[in-house]
Amino acid sequence: MKRGNPEPLTPELQAELDALAAMPDSEIDTTDMPPIADWSNAVRGPFYRPVKRPLSLRVDADVVDWFQRQGQGYQTRMNFALREYVRASFADVLDRHFL
Repeated sequence: MKRGNPEPLTPELQAELDALAAMPDSEIDTTDMPPIADWSNAVRGPFYRPVKRPLSLRVDADVVDWFQRQGQGYQTRMNFALREYVRASFADVLDRHFL
């Protein structure tokens, strides 16, 4: 895959894109697109990569050992565990606020 800046659009293609962008959605003809009936192999956000920040963090040795014993990718699993904690805490805050 070639990286960097793509070739610039021709004036004709740019004019076509500008015209399409100016059209309301209701006027865009999508009848030649087949409907997607099977979403079983769909993947949400395959190109999304969250911004990561390097950080020095003191964690109890037994906690780090436990994650490391699970095998390669222990930092990813630690991040996932922290994310789940944040998600659960946020849900708890919303439940208390809106009940």
